[in-house]
Amino acid sequence: MSALATIALLLAAPQMDHAAMGHGTPAPAPAPAQEHAGHDMAAPAQGEEAEVPQGIPPAVPRDYAADSFYDPAAVARARKGMEQESGGMIFSRWMLDRAEYRAGKGRDGYHWEGEGWIGGDLNRFAIKTEGEGRFGERAEQAEVQALYWRALDPWFNLEAGVRQDLQRGGRTYAVVGVDGLAPYWFEVSAQAFLSDRGDVSARLEASYDQRITQRLILQSAVEVNLSAQDVPDEHVGAGLTNVEAGLRLRYEIAREFAPYVGINREKSFGRTARFLRAEGEGAAATTFVAGVRMWF
Repeated sequence: MSALATIALLLAAPQMDHAAMGHGTPAPAPAPAQEHAGHDMAAPAQGEEAEVPQGIPPAVPRDYAADSFYDPAAVARARKGMEQESGGMIFSRWMLDRAEYRAGKGRDGYHWEGEGWIGGDLNRFAIKTEGEGRFGERAEQAEVQALYWRALDPWFNLEAGVRQDLQRGGRTYAVVGVDGLAPYWFEVSAQAFLSDRGDVSARLEASYDQRITQRLILQSAVEVNLSAQDVPDEHVGAGLTNVEAGLRLRYEIAREFAPYVGINREKSFGRTARFLRAEGEGAAATTFVAGVRMWF
């Protein structure tokens, strides 16, 4: 066969499938069926949130695994006890912050100040009392307050209640205020009073304990009283009525019992000072004090 005949024969032959012979790249397999066919799988655009299906949230579980192994009533009692220990317990504290003898110009006197409370972390019932006078005479000033305390945060309480003055002709007041521990460990209190005769007044108090040793503490304290109007029968004038400041050095024989000595200064201002002078009283006084602080 001539060369031209051989070339013509090869050109006329059908083409061979190289894939079937195992040569070259295999044909691609068919694509698997999509599980989410028909669903919109597009991702949310940048800055957008995926849509959350709307519906009713599942109910809070009320069953406990321990009930399957132990008496449910016993488990409920144990659970209640744990809740109380974790913030539901009832506490109380009763403190006589000052019970002191005051020595100054003229007849010596006395002064007391204390408070007590009972309740939990959020709600408490409190009693406050304070007063002063001269030995051999009726108390010049004495009061007791019954208050409801509601915690605003771990440091401050909102208080509301009533105050009753105990001296002759004493008034009854509605009380609202704030009591707590300010930054740098200052104990502060602010109260507003509305009497049954329409008199409005306020009291601001602050104290700070400077620890000198583990048992020796120097306490500084100040009290400011204000009135919205004149109350002549109480010897009180409108505006700033009086300021009382003192330093007391106490020694804690025990944390619950501490005798102290110190100095106290009182001064009246404005119309209050004029009312006192008209009655033959001084508008200012400095006294040396000795007393005891105790709590339980």
